[in-house]
Amino acid sequence: MRVFADINEVIASQGEHLGYTDWVTIDQERISLFADATGDHQWIHLDQERAAAGPFGGTIAHGFLTLSMLAHFSQSAISLTEKPSMSINYGLNKVRFLQPVPSGARIRDGIELTSVQESPKGYLVATTHTVEIEGQERPALVAESLGLWVP
Repeated sequence: MRVFADINEVIASQGEHLGYTDWVTIDQERISLFADATGDHQWIHLDQERAAAGPFGGTIAHGFLTLSMLAHFSQSAISLTEKPSMSINYGLNKVRFLQPVPSGARIRDGIELTSVQESPKGYLVATTHTVEIEGQERPALVAESLGLWVP
């Protein structure tokens, strides 16, 4: 985890790669729970027998499940000693799902601090996330995420 003293240290680090998170296993139980939470019960995510004969040789995680892991990854990759009063998910600028995450695969996130802009409400922090699948060359996901840090 990259620890910054305060927002000024974060601002000075724009453009830097912050490092990689720990690996997280995306197992079938997590995929099934996500399907229940979102109502997306497509067979490619849940029907192991049918998916085994499908294009990926087994079930795969929802793209939005992989995207939702950015919240976990962000919290485990960066911290401030002098914390803002709150940090708010402000949205996404770009998201690309480059390849599916097979059930049982391990993923991790490489995070780059893209930019920090002061706004009337605080600091708009943009980070670029590259979610890797263990043993694969192409990432599963690349996304630019925005957070609003309120002092």
